[in-house]
Amino acid sequence: MLLKNPAFSIIAIVAIMLGTGANSAIFSVVNAILLRPLALKEPDRLVMVWGNNVKSGVPTYPLSVLDFFDYRENNQVFEQLAAFSYDAFNLNVSENPEHVAGSVVSANFFSLLGVSPALGRTFLPDEDQAGSDRVVVITDGLWKRRFGADPNLIGKSILINGASFTAIGVMPPAFQSPNAQDNPQAWITMSFDGSDPFRIPSSGGGSEFKNRKNRYLIGVGRLKPGVTISEAQADMETVARQIEQENPDVNTGLSVNIVSLHKQIIGNIKPALIVLLVAVGSVLLIACANVANLLLARSAARQKEFAVRAALGASRSRLISQLLTESLLLSLIGAALGLLLAFCGLRLLVSLSPPNIPRLGEIDIDGRVLGFTLFLSVVTGIVFGLVPALHVSKPDLNDTLKEGSRGSTTGRSGRVRGILVVSEIVVTTVLLIIAGLMIKSFWSLQNVNPGFNPDKTLTMMVNLAPAKYSGNQQVKDFYERLLSRIETLPGVESVGAVTNLPLTSTVVRFRFLIDGRPPATPGERLVATTGAINPDYFLAIGTPLVKGRFFSERDRDGSPPVLIINDTMARRYWPGEDPIGRRLTLPSLGGVSREIVGVVGDVKHSGLDTEAGAQMYLPYQQQPWNFMSLVVRTQSDPVRLAAPVRQEIASLDANQSAYDVKTLEQVVSESVSQPRLYTILLGIFAVVAIVLAAVGIYGLMNYLVIQRIHEIGIRIAIGAQASDIFKMIVGQGMSFALIGVMIGLVVAFLTTRVMESLLFGVSARDLPTFLGIPLVLQPLRSPQSTFLREGR
Repeated sequence: MLLKNPAFSIIAIVAIMLGTGANSAIFSVVNAILLRPLALKEPDRLVMVWGNNVKSGVPTYPLSVLDFFDYRENNQVFEQLAAFSYDAFNLNVSENPEHVAGSVVSANFFSLLGVSPALGRTFLPDEDQAGSDRVVVITDGLWKRRFGADPNLIGKSILINGASFTAIGVMPPAFQSPNAQDNPQAWITMSFDGSDPFRIPSSGGGSEFKNRKNRYLIGVGRLKPGVTISEAQADMETVARQIEQENPDVNTGLSVNIVSLHKQIIGNIKPALIVLLVAVGSVLLIACANVANLLLARSAARQKEFAVRAALGASRSRLISQLLTESLLLSLIGAALGLLLAFCGLRLLVSLSPPNIPRLGEIDIDGRVLGFTLFLSVVTGIVFGLVPALHVSKPDLNDTLKEGSRGSTTGRSGRVRGILVVSEIVVTTVLLIIAGLMIKSFWSLQNVNPGFNPDKTLTMMVNLAPAKYSGNQQVKDFYERLLSRIETLPGVESVGAVTNLPLTSTVVRFRFLIDGRPPATPGERLVATTGAINPDYFLAIGTPLVKGRFFSERDRDGSPPVLIINDTMARRYWPGEDPIGRRLTLPSLGGVSREIVGVVGDVKHSGLDTEAGAQMYLPYQQQPWNFMSLVVRTQSDPVRLAAPVRQEIASLDANQSAYDVKTLEQVVSESVSQPRLYTILLGIFAVVAIVLAAVGIYGLMNYLVIQRIHEIGIRIAIGAQASDIFKMIVGQGMSFALIGVMIGLVVAFLTTRVMESLLFGVSARDLPTFLGIPLVLQPLRSPQSTFLREGR
């Protein structure tokens, strides 16, 4: 029967393919990120342990080494507690240096996670103790890429940060690290006593490694069987209060925050995935309504066939089962093709997705996705097949089998099809409003002033190994020579250096005190984003000077300590006053008093959608850091200068590499990669929805006009004008569209509040968007004029 009507079958299958394919693809993403358990032993018992800076409102605050020791020794809820710190390693293989993301961990890190290596072993319990050997565990990807999957690598030496480490293990390909978003490729054990400088994190502070003020560790724990997260939170808060009482000068206002590992890894992506899942489900509903309309139109043409079957003895259940079999077959064929579409679309989606989407490498089509697709195909087959099956399974034999009978049931069929089309328009309206809000939000985000000029600017990171560049003077000499060499390269206008490049680095904040004002209470913390820069940084990045001056070459070690603040900090702490000449003290950076010599414009560091907040800048010659981002403003294409800059770095240190080489425009673009992806997907779904809705209205009006050809002819014969017929048909079509749009606007008004967290610079009930969508849907009201000509 389906082969006898190829046009109908192809249209129906394509509609189902689009609906189920899109749903299967998005469900694959949801399954991998939200539903699939982490590939670790009993992942539900794994949690992250953060400090909680209650006063500053920062719930994910790093721990100090001494805090970690206290939590590990005094808690009653953890089977094990481990610690790790983000880091970066300079890996040298065959005299070819490469930067790799890494992690410095406690020795029980892998045993706590309950994961075994694919090759070799992980760390022994005492390998973070004094005098232990330098050992390293690497990822499967690094093992294959840099070591050619050498099975004899175990026991060999690897040069990391200029020191020799023994390779002891290779992790399996599917291993999911707690800090997976930073993509660590190598792990080394921490030197908790501070005796081995090669095993102290870059942020460890050297001699200040065990200073309780120096916070850079993140805890990961395995709960005892039966212990809940809330119970663990209560127990650890008791320990935190004890630490606070014993160390009021540094721990007042600091508590602890226990977060499930799964929640930590997926971050804040859940609301966006739910919106995408609802959107793609809406596309499937519209596709189902269209196929149901097609089946209704086809069943109207088959009424005599079903009347004959009924006359020959077919029961109503037999007729319904035949029609449901046909609709299920259509659905299964469409779902099979949709699964192929999902597979191809998923590969494209993963390739276009930003790397900061969690669990990106785990997105695939597994048994759960196949089961979901099969379930979806059966349900949709029943949903869009049941209405026409019930409609035609009880034919009027007396009327239908009469010779010359038109076999029409226009009234009942038209009402059902009208309801389906109105439903399509309702769903389309809601989906278009959601897409419109996201597009407007992304447009607002794109037009945010980042506080700098990204044109013709190259950036890259350099991280000097603390063990090799252990003295401040060595660090300052390296960067001073490097910057002076880059300045002489042809095409370079200016060269800047900063510890935390805007929109890329983890934001570093330091507490400060305002000289001459009453000291802050122990629980009160004045904090500001802090970075070290060279004198030409603001010139290179294009941030304007508001008042005062930039740093100069005379702001060096031995000269009066100075700093520059941003405009927000000036207005917040010196409203209506001139902050130039005022002094601040940073207790964590030597506790010396520093004079404010300049005020610059606000720079977006955490993201374009966040407030700049208070910011402080120090001259790197007075406060050197091992890691710096270079900012090279050029006269033409900045990419051409990447190789010459790398060569200058290698000429100073053959074992030193640069990484994250990209233009500043790419930095800005990547910072909004997630909202861009969501906006594109929602836009695609909205376009598919409006096309399907247009097809649905076209099909309905075609059906209604054909059914009324005889009536239209009589109206014209008795004197009706063309304009009268036009008004009648157009009015009927517009009534469907208007009813659907009005209901859709109400539904959208009641439901879009759930996506407020995804929007920037626009309300979830933005009036222009709500009023503009009916204009977008205007073309849906006009296809009936074609059928009017056919009717005449």
